[in-house]
Amino acid sequence: MYLKDDTALVEDILEELKADPAIECSRIGVTAADGVVTLTGAVPTCWQKHEAVQAIWRVLGVRALADDLRVEVLGTHVRNDTDIAAAAATVLQSHSDLPDTIEATVRDGIVTLTGKVDWHFQRAAAANAVKNIRGVKNVRNNMDINDAPKVADVRERIRMELARTVNAEVNNIVVETGDGTVTLRGTVRSESDADAARHAAWAVPGVKSVKDLLHVS
Repeated sequence: MYLKDDTALVEDILEELKADPAIECSRIGVTAADGVVTLTGAVPTCWQKHEAVQAIWRVLGVRALADDLRVEVLGTHVRNDTDIAAAAATVLQSHSDLPDTIEATVRDGIVTLTGKVDWHFQRAAAANAVKNIRGVKNVRNNMDINDAPKVADVRERIRMELARTVNAEVNNIVVETGDGTVTLRGTVRSESDADAARHAAWAVPGVKSVKDLLHVS
């Protein structure tokens, strides 16, 4: 783990935030203690909050992040819940990768997504789509994924992924499933192998989460 002086870390984070034109950072506060960063203050949109968090994780030396950044909708960004709900419905309906089973409810600028989808990427895509809507303060992703993944399906997907991308075997990877969660155990040769295994697990229908307990030899 790379360690950086906290003062230098904060300076680097502030520079990274300023360098991102998508973020209005004049009201963002940053502190650090032993590499643990606390983000405070406010931004005018939910998307800017997301971008700020991503920017901080790009900075070398960040060990952990406490996200206390608020979304305070101001000026031209202000919209009532009815307008936000209508915009959310339009965005979700127009997204070619999303089924019509997703519902969006809005209260005080907070969008809650419910319904069922077939793939994890659809849950992520729906949340990302509504984050961009003007007036949204936060997104709660309460969508479920249909069906439960099978161990055989996950192992086969991982085997194919490893063979295609890193030319490695799957024999040392133990796959467990339960309630839509896939747990990966065992030893792999490199971080690239581990990334490929995680990517493959997420690609199986019905996977809600992936618990990575792999070790790199």
